[in-house]
Amino acid sequence: MIAFLLAFFLAPAPDFEARVREVITHNARPASLETAGYQTIAAKLWLKEDPAWCSRRLKEILDAGPTGDMFWMFPVTAIAYLDQGQLTAEARQALRDSWRTYMPFRGDTENHWLLYYTSMYLMAQKYPGEDGSRWFNGKSSAENFREADEWIRWWVDFTTRKGQGEYDCTHYIGVYVLPMSYLAAWAEEPAMRKRASMMLEYLMADYAAEQLDGIYVGSHARTDDRQVLEKWYGISSDLGWLLFGLGYHSPHYGSYPFYYAVASAYEPPPILKRIATQRADGVLHKELKRTRHRWRFHEARNGEVYKTTYLRDAYAVGSDQGGLLQPVQQHSWDVTWKVADPRGIHNTLFTVHPYSGMMELQAYFTFAPDPATEMVYRSKKSYDSPDKLLGGSPYEQIFQDRDTVIVLYDIAPGARFPHINGFFSKDLSMLVEDASGWIFARGGDSWIAYYPLAPYSWKPIEGGGKRLFSPYLKNGAVVQAAAASEFASLDAFRAAILALPLEVRREPVPSVRFRSLRGADLRFTYGEQRDFSSWQLFDGPHLQAGRESGMLEMRHGGERRVLDFRALTITQ
Repeated sequence: MIAFLLAFFLAPAPDFEARVREVITHNARPASLETAGYQTIAAKLWLKEDPAWCSRRLKEILDAGPTGDMFWMFPVTAIAYLDQGQLTAEARQALRDSWRTYMPFRGDTENHWLLYYTSMYLMAQKYPGEDGSRWFNGKSSAENFREADEWIRWWVDFTTRKGQGEYDCTHYIGVYVLPMSYLAAWAEEPAMRKRASMMLEYLMADYAAEQLDGIYVGSHARTDDRQVLEKWYGISSDLGWLLFGLGYHSPHYGSYPFYYAVASAYEPPPILKRIATQRADGVLHKELKRTRHRWRFHEARNGEVYKTTYLRDAYAVGSDQGGLLQPVQQHSWDVTWKVADPRGIHNTLFTVHPYSGMMELQAYFTFAPDPATEMVYRSKKSYDSPDKLLGGSPYEQIFQDRDTVIVLYDIAPGARFPHINGFFSKDLSMLVEDASGWIFARGGDSWIAYYPLAPYSWKPIEGGGKRLFSPYLKNGAVVQAAAASEFASLDAFRAAILALPLEVRREPVPSVRFRSLRGADLRFTYGEQRDFSSWQLFDGPHLQAGRESGMLEMRHGGERRVLDFRALTITQ
């Protein structure tokens, strides 16, 4: 049995079309048809099998009453377009009536709105010329279509000029790829189909440039308590396998990649495959993103996010500038090392200040302050925990130069949780506390040196690993990564690190001067003004895009592919 499983997970990935079919076929064969839902119906309609069961089961689910708001809208939209005459007239009528009797909530985040408006666009297109009495919101088909069309066009334009809001998410990347796949497949207007297919390439390129064998690395606008540790366990890894054959075969076939597959199943162009799979050892990649909409405490609706990612064959180091850039699920920086089998492995190291407070919730959410923490806690259980390992902080600032990170904290007196948490994985093969103050670790084929700015103690983590706990307001760390191939032993790595000049002070604010392994003289002080004016939307050897450009240039070797969203053209 073990030999079979190893052969299954280690086998070379099949080609793109075969992977698409595998995902769809898996969803068409659930353990029980009695409890199967929209996903199985959509899969069987794509395969053109069991139309009688599809009709019967669809009507049963709809008769029981729709739930899920925009997360109900997108699977039912897919079924409407995959039908192609297979459903009975009764089932088709039940589907149409549900868009009159059920009122889905539009949501309050960018991904919610994209799902909502893509579904409205396609359903209004499918049922043109109907008046408001036929729709849950009282608007006519024409009004619904026009509103959806305008919002989708705005989102594409804003994203390609200003950067994405819910950027580089380990899970929510699927919620952006999915609607673009729908529009690329089913929009009747040629310009919208072209816009959507180009946007698919844009999203794929963004991911391809910042992954380590399929694992999304560096900072994320949103991740979750499991994926921030077990980096592989996310929709982004599912898509890495589906799109590029990267990493490990996913055992769960996430719903978002599935719905992408049953719609356009847009295959990445060859240059994107090469960017994802053929990369030099030592790539510096920078990006400009934006915060979600901010409703209070900020003059600018969307703040700028400055990302740096340095990728080597054995590891990656990535960060943003720190601060409260996204609510609740922000991940600001990490070192991630490559492992042979990432399933169940915590192949990462990072620190956080476990901030919890009204400044964050009231800046990014519109609900009243009194129930705010309770409302967030319903779905984000770790939010108000002093032990949490997820989230941004207004008291954190980060500087990165290639594979060196300096992270500084100046926590306000009276802050709810006045300490920092450092995550040290159960899967580190070595962890040594040196008399010099440095902590030396090894993960996979990577060395990591960590210098804490303040005293600390260790606390156990449920499930394994240790939490570095440091209850000092003036705090931080210096982190230097290197490949195991650069140093034959721990002693050699230790000697190289200890030879590097390091000056640290915590008063009046944390400040560091450090000579990195790469020869850079780095100076960083909390609160200092930094010049980000030269930062571009994408700036690396494989992706280039200027601020406000509405363009993206993909590069690999001598090959170039340019997406121009202003003219809706692709130049190869």
